[in-house]
Amino acid sequence: MATIGLIGGMSWESTAVYYRKINEIVRDRRGGLHSADILMHSLDFDRIVTMQKAGRWDDAARCLASAGDGLARAGADCVLICTNTMHLVADEVQQGIGVPLLNIIDVTGRALANAGMKRPLLLATRYTMEHPFYRDRMRARFGIEPLVPDEADRKTVHDVIFDELCCGTVRDSSRDAYKAVIRKAEAAGADCVILGCTEICLLIGPEDTRLPVFDSTTLHALAAVDFSERVAAATVAA
Repeated sequence: MATIGLIGGMSWESTAVYYRKINEIVRDRRGGLHSADILMHSLDFDRIVTMQKAGRWDDAARCLASAGDGLARAGADCVLICTNTMHLVADEVQQGIGVPLLNIIDVTGRALANAGMKRPLLLATRYTMEHPFYRDRMRARFGIEPLVPDEADRKTVHDVIFDELCCGTVRDSSRDAYKAVIRKAEAAGADCVILGCTEICLLIGPEDTRLPVFDSTTLHALAAVDFSERVAAATVAA
Protein backbone atom coordinates (compact mmCIF):
# COMPACT_ATOMS: atom_id res chain seq x y z
CA MET A 1 0.00 0.00 0.00
CA ALA A 2 1.00 3.63 -0.47
CA THR A 3 1.89 5.72 2.57
CA ILE A 4 -0.79 7.85 4.24
CA GLY A 5 0.29 11.10 5.91
CA LEU A 6 -1.76 12.44 8.82
CA ILE A 7 -1.63 16.00 10.16
CA GLY A 8 -3.09 15.26 13.57
CA GLY A 9 -3.34 16.44 17.14
CA MET A 10 -6.38 18.69 16.53
CA SER A 11 -7.40 17.12 18.84
CA TRP A 12 -5.40 13.99 19.50
CA GLU A 13 -8.62 12.33 20.66
CA SER A 14 -9.96 12.23 17.11
CA THR A 15 -6.51 11.58 15.62
CA ALA A 16 -6.44 8.36 17.63
CA VAL A 17 -9.77 7.45 16.01
CA TYR A 18 -8.25 8.06 12.57
CA TYR A 19 -5.32 5.76 13.33
CA ARG A 20 -7.60 3.03 14.62
CA LYS A 21 -10.17 3.29 11.81
CA ILE A 22 -7.59 3.32 9.01
CA ASN A 23 -5.89 0.24 10.41
CA GLU A 24 -9.21 -1.54 11.00
CA ILE A 25 -10.21 -0.93 7.38
CA VAL A 26 -6.89 -2.31 6.14
CA ARG A 27 -7.14 -5.36 8.39
CA ASP A 28 -10.72 -6.05 7.26
CA ARG A 29 -9.78 -5.74 3.60
CA ARG A 30 -6.43 -7.53 3.58
CA GLY A 31 -6.75 -9.90 6.53
CA GLY A 32 -4.02 -11.44 8.61
CA LEU A 33 -1.67 -9.03 10.34
CA HIS A 34 -1.85 -6.33 7.68
CA SER A 35 -1.92 -2.70 8.81
CA ALA A 36 -1.57 0.68 7.13
CA ASP A 37 1.66 2.44 6.24
CA ILE A 38 1.16 5.73 8.09
CA LEU A 39 3.26 8.79 8.83
CA MET A 40 1.90 11.28 11.37
CA HIS A 41 2.77 14.79 12.48
CA SER A 42 0.78 15.48 15.63
CA LEU A 43 0.59 19.20 16.37
CA ASP A 44 0.13 20.93 19.72
CA PHE A 45 -3.59 21.69 19.59
CA ASP A 46 -3.36 24.54 22.12
CA ARG A 47 -1.15 26.44 19.68
CA ILE A 48 -3.68 25.94 16.86
CA VAL A 49 -6.63 26.94 19.07
CA THR A 50 -4.80 30.17 19.98
CA MET A 51 -4.53 30.96 16.28
CA GLN A 52 -8.20 30.10 15.69
CA LYS A 53 -9.41 32.35 18.48
CA ALA A 54 -7.27 35.25 17.22
CA GLY A 55 -8.36 34.76 13.61
CA ARG A 56 -4.75 34.06 12.61
CA TRP A 57 -5.70 31.68 9.84
CA ASP A 58 -2.67 32.60 7.70
CA ASP A 59 -0.37 31.53 10.53
CA ALA A 60 -2.35 28.32 10.96
CA ALA A 61 -2.11 27.63 7.22
CA ARG A 62 1.67 28.01 7.30
CA CYS A 63 1.90 25.71 10.32
CA LEU A 64 -0.16 22.96 8.67
CA ALA A 65 1.56 23.38 5.31
CA SER A 66 4.92 22.93 7.01
CA ALA A 67 3.68 19.75 8.68
CA GLY A 68 2.24 18.46 5.40
CA ASP A 69 5.42 19.25 3.50
CA GLY A 70 7.42 17.36 6.11
CA LEU A 71 5.17 14.33 5.70
CA ALA A 72 5.50 14.44 1.92
CA ARG A 73 9.29 14.73 2.16
CA ALA A 74 9.30 11.77 4.53
CA GLY A 75 7.50 9.62 1.97
CA ALA A 76 3.74 10.20 2.35
CA ASP A 77 1.85 9.70 -0.92
CA CYS A 78 -1.15 11.69 0.30
CA VAL A 79 -1.95 13.91 3.27
CA LEU A 80 -5.05 14.23 5.47
CA ILE A 81 -5.81 17.13 7.80
CA CYS A 82 -7.43 15.20 10.66
CA THR A 83 -9.96 17.88 11.54
CA ASN A 84 -12.83 19.57 9.70
CA THR A 85 -12.22 23.08 11.01
CA MET A 86 -8.72 23.41 9.63
CA HIS A 87 -10.00 22.69 6.14
CA LEU A 88 -10.68 26.41 6.21
CA VAL A 89 -7.01 26.60 5.10
CA ALA A 90 -6.95 23.37 3.05
CA ASP A 91 -6.29 25.10 -0.28
CA GLU A 92 -3.29 26.92 1.20
CA VAL A 93 -1.97 23.68 2.68
CA GLN A 94 -2.38 21.88 -0.66
CA GLN A 95 -0.32 24.58 -2.36
CA GLY A 96 2.48 24.01 0.15
CA ILE A 97 2.86 20.26 -0.34
CA GLY A 98 3.81 18.13 -3.30
CA VAL A 99 1.27 15.33 -2.87
CA PRO A 100 -2.55 15.22 -2.95
CA LEU A 101 -4.44 16.48 0.09
CA LEU A 102 -7.65 14.50 0.57
CA ASN A 103 -10.24 17.13 1.44
CA ILE A 104 -12.75 15.98 4.07
CA ILE A 105 -15.47 18.25 2.66
CA ASP A 106 -15.19 16.65 -0.77
CA VAL A 107 -15.15 13.15 0.72
CA THR A 108 -18.26 13.88 2.79
CA GLY A 109 -20.05 15.75 0.02
CA ARG A 110 -19.49 12.89 -2.41
CA ALA A 111 -20.99 10.42 0.06
CA LEU A 112 -24.05 12.63 0.55
CA ALA A 113 -24.49 13.16 -3.18
CA ASN A 114 -24.25 9.43 -3.84
CA ALA A 115 -26.96 8.89 -1.23
CA GLY A 116 -29.22 11.55 -2.77
CA MET A 117 -29.06 13.90 0.22
CA LYS A 118 -29.65 17.63 -0.23
CA ARG A 119 -30.27 19.31 3.15
CA PRO A 120 -27.90 17.95 5.79
CA LEU A 121 -27.65 19.30 9.30
CA LEU A 122 -24.03 20.29 9.87
CA LEU A 123 -22.82 19.67 13.42
CA ALA A 124 -19.34 21.07 13.89
CA THR A 125 -17.25 23.69 15.65
CA ARG A 126 -18.45 27.27 15.54
CA TYR A 127 -15.72 28.03 12.98
CA THR A 128 -16.97 25.35 10.59
CA MET A 129 -20.64 26.20 11.09
CA GLU A 130 -20.24 29.97 10.79
CA HIS A 131 -17.43 30.46 8.25
CA PRO A 132 -18.58 29.97 4.65
CA PHE A 133 -15.79 27.64 3.49
CA TYR A 134 -17.63 24.38 4.27
CA ARG A 135 -21.09 25.27 3.02
CA ASP A 136 -19.77 27.08 -0.07
CA ARG A 137 -17.71 24.06 -1.15
CA MET A 138 -20.62 21.67 -0.55
CA ARG A 139 -22.93 23.90 -2.57
CA ALA A 140 -20.51 24.55 -5.44
CA ARG A 141 -19.24 21.00 -5.87
CA PHE A 142 -22.23 18.86 -4.98
CA GLY A 143 -25.34 21.05 -5.04
CA ILE A 144 -25.85 20.37 -1.33
CA GLU A 145 -27.14 23.04 1.04
CA PRO A 146 -26.10 22.32 4.65
CA LEU A 147 -28.25 23.63 7.50
CA VAL A 148 -26.67 24.91 10.69
CA PRO A 149 -28.25 25.16 14.15
CA ASP A 150 -29.41 28.49 15.54
CA GLU A 151 -26.99 30.63 17.55
CA ALA A 152 -27.77 29.12 20.95
CA ASP A 153 -27.48 25.57 19.62
CA ARG A 154 -24.27 26.40 17.77
CA LYS A 155 -22.78 27.48 21.09
CA THR A 156 -23.88 24.23 22.73
CA VAL A 157 -22.45 22.09 19.94
CA HIS A 158 -19.16 24.04 19.91
CA ASP A 159 -18.71 24.07 23.68
CA VAL A 160 -19.27 20.32 23.99
CA ILE A 161 -16.56 19.73 21.37
CA PHE A 162 -13.91 21.93 22.97
CA ASP A 163 -14.76 21.61 26.67
CA GLU A 164 -15.59 17.90 26.69
CA LEU A 165 -14.82 15.76 23.63
CA CYS A 166 -11.38 17.24 22.95
CA CYS A 167 -10.58 16.54 26.60
CA GLY A 168 -11.74 12.93 26.46
CA THR A 169 -15.02 13.57 28.30
CA VAL A 170 -18.25 12.02 26.98
CA ARG A 171 -21.46 12.94 28.84
CA ASP A 172 -24.97 11.57 28.44
CA SER A 173 -26.37 15.04 29.03
CA SER A 174 -24.40 16.35 26.04
CA ARG A 175 -25.60 13.47 23.89
CA ASP A 176 -29.16 14.40 24.83
CA ALA A 177 -28.47 18.03 23.93
CA TYR A 178 -27.15 17.04 20.51
CA LYS A 179 -30.16 14.79 19.91
CA ALA A 180 -32.45 17.73 20.68
CA VAL A 181 -30.57 19.86 18.13
CA ILE A 182 -31.00 17.10 15.55
CA ARG A 183 -34.74 16.77 16.22
CA LYS A 184 -35.15 20.51 15.75
CA ALA A 185 -33.31 20.37 12.44
CA GLU A 186 -35.36 17.38 11.29
CA ALA A 187 -38.52 19.38 11.92
CA ALA A 188 -37.01 22.22 9.85
CA GLY A 189 -36.41 19.93 6.87
CA ALA A 190 -32.97 18.37 7.37
CA ASP A 191 -32.71 15.04 5.54
CA CYS A 192 -29.54 13.76 7.22
CA VAL A 193 -26.79 14.68 9.70
CA ILE A 194 -23.13 15.43 9.04
CA LEU A 195 -20.85 14.77 11.99
CA GLY A 196 -18.70 17.63 10.76
CA CYS A 197 -16.21 17.64 13.59
CA THR A 198 -13.94 14.64 13.90
CA GLU A 199 -14.60 14.30 17.64
CA ILE A 200 -18.40 14.11 17.40
CA CYS A 201 -18.32 10.41 16.54
CA LEU A 202 -17.15 9.90 20.13
CA LEU A 203 -20.55 11.20 21.32
CA ILE A 204 -23.29 10.29 18.85
CA GLY A 205 -23.90 7.89 15.97
CA PRO A 206 -26.63 6.44 13.76
CA GLU A 207 -28.40 4.94 16.77
CA ASP A 208 -29.14 8.43 18.13
CA THR A 209 -31.42 9.70 15.35
CA ARG A 210 -33.87 8.58 12.69
CA LEU A 211 -31.96 10.59 10.10
CA PRO A 212 -29.09 9.07 8.11
CA VAL A 213 -25.76 9.96 9.74
CA PHE A 214 -22.58 10.69 7.80
CA ASP A 215 -19.50 10.50 10.01
CA SER A 216 -16.79 12.60 8.38
CA THR A 217 -14.02 10.86 10.32
CA THR A 218 -14.94 7.41 9.04
CA LEU A 219 -15.49 8.69 5.49
CA HIS A 220 -12.08 10.41 5.52
CA ALA A 221 -10.38 7.27 6.81
CA LEU A 222 -12.03 5.19 4.07
CA ALA A 223 -10.92 7.68 1.43
CA ALA A 224 -7.34 7.45 2.67
CA VAL A 225 -7.28 3.67 2.38
CA ASP A 226 -8.97 3.77 -1.04
CA PHE A 227 -6.37 6.25 -2.27
CA SER A 228 -3.52 4.18 -0.87
CA GLU A 229 -4.79 1.05 -2.59
CA ARG A 230 -5.25 2.85 -5.92
CA VAL A 231 -1.73 4.25 -5.87
CA ALA A 232 -0.27 0.87 -4.92
CA ALA A 233 -2.23 -0.86 -7.71
CA ALA A 234 -1.12 1.73 -10.27
CA THR A 235 2.50 1.30 -9.22
CA VAL A 236 2.29 -2.47 -9.65
CA ALA A 237 0.58 -2.10 -13.03
CA ALA A 238 3.29 0.27 -14.24
